[in-house]
Amino acid sequence: MEMETKEKCDNCFIPLPYKKAVVTGGAGFIGSHLCEELIKEGIEVISIDDYSAGYEKNIQHLNEYDNFKAVNGDITEWWKLEKYFKDVDVIFHNAASKKNICLKDPERDMDVNGKAVIKLLDLALKYKVKKFVHASTGSVYGEPKELPLTENSPLEPCSYYGVSKLAGERYVNLYNKMHGLDTTILRYFHVYGERQESNEFGGVVSIFMRNMANKEQPIIHGDGSQLRSFTYVKDVVKANIMASYNPAMSGQVYNCASGIKVSIKELYDVICGDTKPRYEDWLVGDIKDMEVSNDKIRPYVSFDTEWKDNIRRMINESSTNRS
Repeated sequence: MEMETKEKCDNCFIPLPYKKAVVTGGAGFIGSHLCEELIKEGIEVISIDDYSAGYEKNIQHLNEYDNFKAVNGDITEWWKLEKYFKDVDVIFHNAASKKNICLKDPERDMDVNGKAVIKLLDLALKYKVKKFVHASTGSVYGEPKELPLTENSPLEPCSYYGVSKLAGERYVNLYNKMHGLDTTILRYFHVYGERQESNEFGGVVSIFMRNMANKEQPIIHGDGSQLRSFTYVKDVVKANIMASYNPAMSGQVYNCASGIKVSIKELYDVICGDTKPRYEDWLVGDIKDMEVSNDKIRPYVSFDTEWKDNIRRMINESSTNRS
């Protein structure tokens, strides 16, 4: 079955100049949206996910399409997955060890976010993959010494997650310089949107929404003044697709962020209203302020800054689905 043509995302060519893509972490929050968009663009998509953080339900609706295949696999066991990289044009590497796992098992964290990246890069070289788009994180900066953060700001991660993701970045850059592999790195910041996990793996937006739906008292870590640059998931997808074919983005690193400044308390007020929160200590490795410059990526991707409207729509849709 072919997916119906829809309005294309901003800044995307029609059609895309490649035929086949692998999306690691394809059943995850961001990966599932990326798979969906690529299928709509007519690309043959292979999702690779071990469902440790992603969910089959996120991609179940895609199984009816002829140009989609879901593979249950762990990227650290790359030899079991090698056959799926044959004739692939683009790798979108979104699989990662989540922050909460990193605290419990730093060695597993490095296996996923560091060592597995090397193996995927080797597969990209072996099968002459045309493009490797790598998902990184704003956590590689650590506690900012200057604001706003730019791509040239110091990289001093203060968490296991940030350290392992920076290691992955280093290898991606190295393969670009040493082997000529066409790569682009996107540093994600505070992504929110539909399908975001509301458990310990999720972001603060989905956690607050879950609290309200379950009539739980929400928790604010710290005093709520910490700033975030909440970025809508559809814009992250646009950035991935643009990076996959635009030669001007080759070999570059980008802050993939909306550029807005929103405090946790301001977010809380929109989602939770007059409900009184419980304040607890700062989380280990949490960044207090995160003002991000998106000047470098903005010529290629337009970002939705109407975060309040998006969240209110998500709340309404969630209420409708529960009723």
